Amino acid sequence: MARTQCTDRVVGAILGSWRYDISGITPEMRRDYEQHLLECAHCKSRQKFHRSLDGTLAVLTALFALAVLQRVKFMEHVAFNILGLDKVSMYQMLVSAAFAGLAFSLIAFVLVLVTTPASAYLGGMAAERARLIEARLPEAIRSLRPR
Repeated sequence: MARTQCTDRVVGAILGSWRYDISGITPEMRRDYEQHLLECAHCKSRQKFHRSLDGTLAVLTALFALAVLQRVKFMEHVAFNILGLDKVSMYQMLVSAAFAGLAFSLIAFVLVLVTTPASAYLGGMAAERARLIEARLPEAIRSLRPR
């Protein structure tokens, strides 16, 4: 990514300021940017890096939620043996912490998905893969598919 140079600095700077997301622009403008992304190895690798980062952030958010849920037994031990709480107080505390953690994780997950174009990227990737698979199908099977 760092070794290559952008073939068109102006278009590369515009794409870079949008984090290589062109899903929300008009089709006329999109055509030029898509052409640039096809021709410019630098911008294509940067776009791939940003998409990988977006997916990684979404996965890490989900893993954080699972990690919090895995620590319930440890918090139960601390509440009973160290803090000396009774069962009702301890379970109320755990339920409150679980709901707060779940709410935090869901908000973080939604924010990552909303602020990044990961869903559009994954949808485009799935559509491209479907076209490739369909192209390999025999004509007899391809003709059965409704258009």
